[in-house]
Order: sequence, then structure tokens, then C-alpha cells
Amino acid sequence: MKTLSIHIVLLLILSCSSQENNTKDMTSSEHKHTNRLIESSSPYLLQHAHNPVDWYPWGKEALEKAKNEDKPIIVSIGYAACHWCHVMERESFENDSIASIMNEHFVCIKVDREERPDVDQVYMDAVQAMGLNGGWPLNVFITPDQKPFYGGTYFPPEQWTQILQSIAKAFKENREKLEKSAEKFTQTLSASEIEKYGLTPTENPFEKKLLDDMFTTMSQRFDKKNGGMGEAPKFPMPSNWTFLLRYYKATKNELALQQINKTLENIGYGGIYDQVGGGFARYSVDAEWFAPHFEKMLYDNAQLVSVYSEAYLLTKNPYYKTIVEETINWLQKEMMSDENGFYSSLDADSEGEEGKYYVWKYNDFEKVLGSDAPVMAAYYNVTTKGNWEHGNNILHRDESNAVFSEKENISQDDLAEIILKSKSKLYKAREKRVRPGLDDKILLGWNAVMAKGLIDAYNAFSEKQYLELALKNIQFIEENMREGNNLFRNYKSGKASIPAYLEDYALYIDALNALYQSTFDEQYLEIADQLLQYVISNFYDQKEGLFFYTNNDSEDLIARKKEIFDNVIPSSNSIMAINLHVLGTILDKKEYHDLSDKMLSQIAGIITSNTGHLSNWATLYSYKVQSTPEIVIIGENADEIRASITAHYIPNKVLLGNIENTESSLPLMDGKYAIDGKTTIYVCFNKTCKLPVFEVEDALKLIKGNF
Repeated sequence: MKTLSIHIVLLLILSCSSQENNTKDMTSSEHKHTNRLIESSSPYLLQHAHNPVDWYPWGKEALEKAKNEDKPIIVSIGYAACHWCHVMERESFENDSIASIMNEHFVCIKVDREERPDVDQVYMDAVQAMGLNGGWPLNVFITPDQKPFYGGTYFPPEQWTQILQSIAKAFKENREKLEKSAEKFTQTLSASEIEKYGLTPTENPFEKKLLDDMFTTMSQRFDKKNGGMGEAPKFPMPSNWTFLLRYYKATKNELALQQINKTLENIGYGGIYDQVGGGFARYSVDAEWFAPHFEKMLYDNAQLVSVYSEAYLLTKNPYYKTIVEETINWLQKEMMSDENGFYSSLDADSEGEEGKYYVWKYNDFEKVLGSDAPVMAAYYNVTTKGNWEHGNNILHRDESNAVFSEKENISQDDLAEIILKSKSKLYKAREKRVRPGLDDKILLGWNAVMAKGLIDAYNAFSEKQYLELALKNIQFIEENMREGNNLFRNYKSGKASIPAYLEDYALYIDALNALYQSTFDEQYLEIADQLLQYVISNFYDQKEGLFFYTNNDSEDLIARKKEIFDNVIPSSNSIMAINLHVLGTILDKKEYHDLSDKMLSQIAGIITSNTGHLSNWATLYSYKVQSTPEIVIIGENADEIRASITAHYIPNKVLLGNIENTESSLPLMDGKYAIDGKTTIYVCFNKTCKLPVFEVEDALKLIKGNF
């Protein structure tokens, strides 16, 4: 029986189980109840710690209670910045009558998807197997042995009440049918990735011409008017643009560059970008990037810092530099802890209203800016009636400063001065408002992405402060979130408690690889290699040639997943495959290259037809079909030469260096030294080196001559 038909049968069971709709007396809780979530580290779980629902965190206590009492389990999954999670909490989980039904008939578990992505993956897949769209809040009903049989996302209170009553009755009166449905879904979840996606290792060598096929597939979904992909809602999807940057570099296809610029400019002009404070919201609800869903996530901003930095290297567009500067400034001011860890997110809501912190009434805007208000109102499309809901304005732009200044008959220098002064005034005025909620847990993987973004910005702009921030962040991770080979997923209030997942290891290794290439400090390579060997020993599936998301020693769930498809954050397997490629090159380890090739070979057959969802794999493919410049710099000016080289867009290079001209353990450094005391540059391809040179321009010619 197919999963969709199973779902239809289940719906019939539920609809026939109860014709009642006991929603009367749905009063909100007036007393302070405290449940087991009060001991949690997650701000999301703590938000629910005083619900009248008898919530448990995911764990042994709740699962054993369900077995002992033979009750179905509600697994309710969300995250702190999730708007509809807050709505469902207010409407249902704070309601005494609804809580009473939940407590009587179910064991209720709350999960922060950001702390426990392993649990979220399993039950998100289950809901999608039921033929439903996923999203958060995710509410899944499972048997006492953790097998899912029904689920969905947000439910209004009346519907939620009816579902609770129907499932409670069906669990007692139609238990056998529910168990059969649950078993079918569990079998679907447990299917191997090779079987599920038809993965077959390709026997052909990787071919550069297939990059064009990948581009063609992606281009079919281009929004050529507004930038981005597809229709509303619009997500930035940084890995798509990272691949297109590399594709353009490899092929010089102008259509790719046009779409990159169209996208990055329009995202920056749109309301999805915080025009006052810097930083990006998670997505736009429309196709024009105008109205954001106002939550700000660390991982989006970290990756977009990287994308805009790379795009600047390619285009030298000064606007991209401005975006990076403003975003890092915001991250440092609002998202960085005193210990130098980065927080997870800012809520969409303040005072119970989505976006209230960010929008402007015309009168307030005018009062803050005074005589500059008319110019800035035109610049940001602010009107007396408002351009959004309830007379509010979302600040957004339509055009470049050059076009606007000509249209308004104002010099670009004068305009730049007015913009700078106005942003400062608006920011100070906005700070007096009630701030959105801050999710102040610190996640290893997301911090690693942020460190990588700072390193990319440092390489693009040679701003020492960016490297210093990255170094402080890496030091924080080393001191608080690593014990030998054991990494921890989370940190809050002086404590790291959840073992890390493949995503955390993969992203941290990636950051360490980048940090070595920007500092030439070999300790970062040593840590990266040590962690990589641990991952191979503890996460790798020899049978399928891919990595599990969880450690061999992790808690057993009903399915052990592998993350293959790239999403807003690239898949942990694609990041690991790139890590193996990069470290395999720097450390001259053939076994790492072979493993990377094997992983990509598994996926290669479906990349051309699913490029938008496998774009980080496509980036790795672009590395495999081009020569990798191995650039070694020896001598006292090695750092200055490194900076000159990284100011050029050479995305598939690896950089090695030694400032003091001392011995190195790295094979690619063997036999290389500063000739006649002059800093010397060695350009090599596949361990075969050109004649050494002393000038950056000569090194660039050698690199260019090999493409």
C-alpha cells in the first residue's frame, strides 16, 4: 500500500472515531504551572515551561512513561524564532481545557529542532511520507514505541481539539489499524538512501560539460525579473549562488553572472534585508523580496556574508562590500555573546506582533529624520498611507544609489552622507522599542558557518577585525564545545550538553580548513584532520558509502538518517565530501580523495536533474572537473602575498604557507623554501609544480594558464 493511501485510511479512521467537538470552556490558563521543560537549556523549550500542558523534553523519562502507561505520544517540534509556533502555543498550549485533554490521553514531548535535528529529521520525513507538507510547528502523533501514525503542522485550536479527541478514541478502539499504519510509515523511514533515491555510483569520470546541464536545470527555475528561484515564498538559498559563482568562473557563462547579480542586488534592496540595522530575515513571503518573515537566523546571515564576499571578489561591486560590513556589524552588536559565541536567532515577533520592531509609520519616520525625511522616504519607499499592513512601512529600495541620486538631483556623496546619518538615527530610535526575543543558545555548526563567513570576508576585504572575530569564535568553540574528538551541539549558561551531529563536525572542519589557509597556523589542520578521522570511524556507512547524521553511539531512534539533499544549510554529506577533497589535497591523502570521489559518484547521477537541491554537491563537482591550484608561499612576506592572492576570485584553490621559513610536516611543503631570502611562491597542480616565482602577478599568470 502506498504511503498516501495509508494516510487516507488513517484519516477515515480518525474522522469516524468521533463526531464530537468539545471545544466549549476553552479558557486560557490563569495560573502559573511549571512543567519539566523548566530544566532545559533551549529557550524554545523554556518558552513552554509554564504551559498547563505537562510537557516533557525528548528523552528516556517521557518514552518510558508512554510505554508504562500505554499512551500515544505527541511530539511537538519547533524553534524559538518560529512565528506560528508562538501562535499555536498561545491558542492551544496555554489553554487549560486543551491542555487537560493532552495530559489525560497523551504523553506530550516538546522538541527544539535546532538542538535535536535528529528527531526533527525523522518525524519531518514521516509527515511528508503521509502526503503532507512539512513545516513548523511540526506536530506528530506516535505510538509508545515511537512509530508515527499521524501528523501535521499548525492546527487552529478547534481543529486541534477535535484531532486530540479523535486520536485518543481511535487509539483505544482502532489500535490495530493505527499500529499497521505506523508500521508502514516506519518501514518507509527506514529505507536505505540508495534504495529511496535510486543512487547508483557512476562509472564515468566526472565531466566538465555536465556543469552546463546543471546550470540548465537550475535556470529553468530562475526568476529573471526579481532574482532568486521560483515564486513566493522566496528563500535566499546561499548554496545555489555559491555554485553559480563557481560555474561562472569555470565557464564564463554571462547568463549565470546576470542571475547572480540580479539576485544579490534585489535581496539587498528588499525588505528581507534590514535596511537600518543590517542582516537578513529568513525569507520573503512574496516574490519581490519585499515583505520578510521577520525572524533572523544566524546560519542565513553567516552564509550570505560568504556569498556577498565571494561575489565582491568576482565583480568588485562596492554595494556587496557594504552588505557584508553592515551584516557583520549587526552580528557583532546583537548576536555575539560576551564569551565570543554567536547566538542562534532573533524572533519575528515583538509585543506579540510580527515585524513590529522593524516597520515604520510615516509620522515616526519623519519625526526621527526631520529635514532628511522626504529624501529618505523616497529612497526607502515610505508613504503616509504605508506600504504594508496597518499603515506601516517596510523599508526597501528599488534602485542603486547612482540611479536614485540622478533621479532626485542630488550628488552621490551627499546622498551617501544622508543615508549614513539617517541609518544611525533610525537605529537609535528603533533601539528604544521592545526588542524581538533572542534565542541565546549557541550551536556549534551554526557558529562554524559564521566563523567561515568571517574568514571569507577577511580574505575578500583584508579587514583584520574579521579574522580576529573568527579566531575568538574558534577559541570559544575549542574551550567550551570540544573535548578531544567529542564535539557538542549546544552551549548555554556555561554548559554544553548535547553530543554533536555530522552537521556540526562537517561545518567545523570546513571552518578549520579555511582558518588554516588564512593564517598558515598548522594547529587548525591538525584538529581538522583529527576530527575527520573520528567522523570516518564513527559516522561512515561502509555499505552505502555515505555518512549517517548521528554517531554510532548516539541514542537509537526508529530510523538512522543520512542527510543528502542541500537545503538552506547544505547537507552534512556534501560538506563532508568537500572537506575530504580539500584536506585530501592539503595533506596529500589519497584515501580522502578516493572517499570524496566515491561519495560524489553516488550522487552524480541525480545532480543534473535536481541541481537546485544538490547545489553544494554541484560545487564539489566543479572542483573535481577542474585543476586545483596548490599554492605554497614561503618567506617573511607570506601573509601579504596570501592577501594579494585571496583578493582574486580563485574558488577551487588551496593555500599553504610558512612565514618563518621553518620545517613543516605538510607533504606539499616538502623541499620548498624561500629562495635567496625572498618570499617565494610555488604554483602546483596535482603535486607537479611550475618554476617558483616571486611576484603575485606571475603566480596569477601560472594559475590562469592552467585553465
